[in-house]
Amino acid sequence: MAELEGKVALVTGAARGLGESVLRTLCRHGAHVVGADIREALLAEVVAETKQSGGRAEGLPMDVTVDRDVERVLGSVLERHGRLDILVNNAAVDHTLPVEDLSVPQFDQILDTNLRGAFLMCQRAVPTLKRQGHGTIVNVISTAGLRVWPNASAYHASKWGLLGFTHALNREMREHNVRVTALVSGGMRTPFITERFPGIDVDTLQDPQLVADALLFAVSLPPSTHIPELVISPMRDMSFP
Repeated sequence: MAELEGKVALVTGAARGLGESVLRTLCRHGAHVVGADIREALLAEVVAETKQSGGRAEGLPMDVTVDRDVERVLGSVLERHGRLDILVNNAAVDHTLPVEDLSVPQFDQILDTNLRGAFLMCQRAVPTLKRQGHGTIVNVISTAGLRVWPNASAYHASKWGLLGFTHALNREMREHNVRVTALVSGGMRTPFITERFPGIDVDTLQDPQLVADALLFAVSLPPSTHIPELVISPMRDMSFP
């Protein structure tokens, strides 16, 4: 794998769960990582711990559903570092409810965060990546973009939409030497799942660090190759594929 020394990465939803693992992992491999999250205090703790371990990290508060936040954060990254090599769109939310109990504001929040937010980040980053003639975008999808289960209709809609958007963007950006990867992850031992499903058997879930390692591989490949879609799922997940 190529070294990430000197690379600049931006990770959304970086305060905990997979985003936190990705931030720490990219830092350990030499990248300067800007973590963005709506949870400022939690993000500050992660950044401080990463720095104490020798990593180069910084945190910026951001809500991916707010256009001006996206503009501000990407503008700050370019102003401070003059480049962007890796963009990881990881921020996501869900409301686990039957469709008749799902309110319109809840539906909108899920689609705005999971799909529109990733679109905004990509749209604002693309001119810089084209100008550089290189870069990697990773959109975190979830196996919810490939299969369905009850009480997650809006979440599935957002992730199926994000998968389609990611593959379309991949096709659009390849002529500019910009790689776009759909990272399709099965269930992980993160608060995103364990807090919503407190009785779940955690042994059926995977360590988010393993997913972060898979992402590391995808962004570390030589520029002559890329991974359009990468599925990583727990061994005990018998419902997929």
